[in-house]
Amino acid sequence: MEVRLDPDLQSKLSRIAAARGSDAEVLAREAIERFVDYDEWFIREVEKGLASADRGALLTHEQVGARLERLLADKPPRS
Repeated sequence: MEVRLDPDLQSKLSRIAAARGSDAEVLAREAIERFVDYDEWFIREVEKGLASADRGALLTHEQVGARLERLLADKPPRS
């Protein structure tokens, strides 16, 4: 497989790779792997959510609000 990048993107990729002590090809491969892994995870999570909805396992507006409140309360404050 061959991927063509415009010169500006190629330059950015080379600069980032050099800063990491790597080369552009390795960095591009890592970025593609992360993207593909994330996309697969996201699709699985959406499918789980749709299956829950099909079973009628839905949260009310109030339940969602309560969960968000708990998550925000547990989050450490920014410094």
